[in-house]
This record gives sequence, structure tokens and C-alpha cells, in this order.
Amino acid sequence: MAIIVRPARPEDAATLCQFNACLAEESEDKKLDAATLRAGVAALLDDPHKGTYFVAERDGGVVGQLAVTFEWSDWRNGWFWWIQSVYVHKDARRGGVFRALFEHVQNAARADGQVIGIRLYVENENNVAHAVYEDLGFEWTNYRVMEKCPI
Repeated sequence: MAIIVRPARPEDAATLCQFNACLAEESEDKKLDAATLRAGVAALLDDPHKGTYFVAERDGGVVGQLAVTFEWSDWRNGWFWWIQSVYVHKDARRGGVFRALFEHVQNAARADGQVIGIRLYVENENNVAHAVYEDLGFEWTNYRVMEKCPI
């Protein structure tokens, strides 16, 4: 069964919210505020400067998602694309869904001409994700992510 990757549309918002809520619960044991999540998903769908969601479909249903956001590097004079909000429905895991999403994004980044790399962050204990990302050619960096939230 073929996997089709396409940009998300406004009518995908409910699925994106559901998948993001599942992602937070499964990866960080975190329950997201539904209203904030809906507003955040809508903001990304409405403003391509914030980023882009892509969804993977199989048999006409959405089975996976990821978002791409953008970071300008003055040191390298180019864009890094950050992969975020990766989720594949439990019933579709280990079936090439994330690989299809990633290859779509990688091809778009290569075609852009100003994209110098693709980055992502992954939860420290998520060894399954580590192996998947390493298999796709991602390498560990010397950076660790820090945050101050709320500000």
C-alpha cells in the first residue's frame, strides 16, 4: 500500500492535534492543554513563515505527521530545517511512514538551494527513535538544548 506525503491542510487540524497530544503523552508523559494545542496547530497551518506540517496518507487516511520549522544560520549563510512533532499512528509503525515523510522533506530541502542541513531533537531515553534517525544518516552533535520556559 503506497504512502502519499503531502502538505497538511486546514481540514487536517483535528488529526494533527490528536497526533500531537499522543506524541506528548507517549514520549514525555505530558498532557497538553487542548485549547493551546488547537491554537498552535492553527497558527502553523495559517502561517508558512512559522513552518509547515506534512502528513503521510495510506488508503486515504492520515497515518503520520511531521512539522518543519526554520532557523537561519549566520555562520553558514543558510537555513536549517528542524523536524518537529513527528508522530506515526501505532497501527502504521515500522511500515516506512516516517521514512517517506523524511525523504519528502529531504528532497524539498535539497531542491531549495538555501537549506544547508536538517536537524531534529529527540528525547534522551527514546532509543528506538535514536536508531531510526541514525539509520537515516543523522549524527549526534556537540550541542544540548536548553530552555527557559516560561519567560
